[in-house]
Amino acid sequence: MEVICLESDAFYSLIDEVVTRLREMDNHQQDKWIQDHEVMRMLGVKSKVTLQKLRDERKIRFSQPQKRIILYDRESVLEYIETHANETF
Repeated sequence: MEVICLESDAFYSLIDEVVTRLREMDNHQQDKWIQDHEVMRMLGVKSKVTLQKLRDERKIRFSQPQKRIILYDRESVLEYIETHANETF
């Protein structure tokens, strides 16, 4: 077994760098277009009828590449959430 010793400053610097790289990787891996189950999770809804209503009212962007496949724009869902956020005191 090999033991590596680091000073506490070097250790925390290393941890910060790892966290930064993981965040960068996570940002690059998010798809622009997401499926209904992920949108429902993000919005906290349980009904596809609610998604249909949001599409009909043009509140969130969507794409329908095939008849039974509907994809939602992640950014428009996040914008919808932000516009309906309540400010704290």
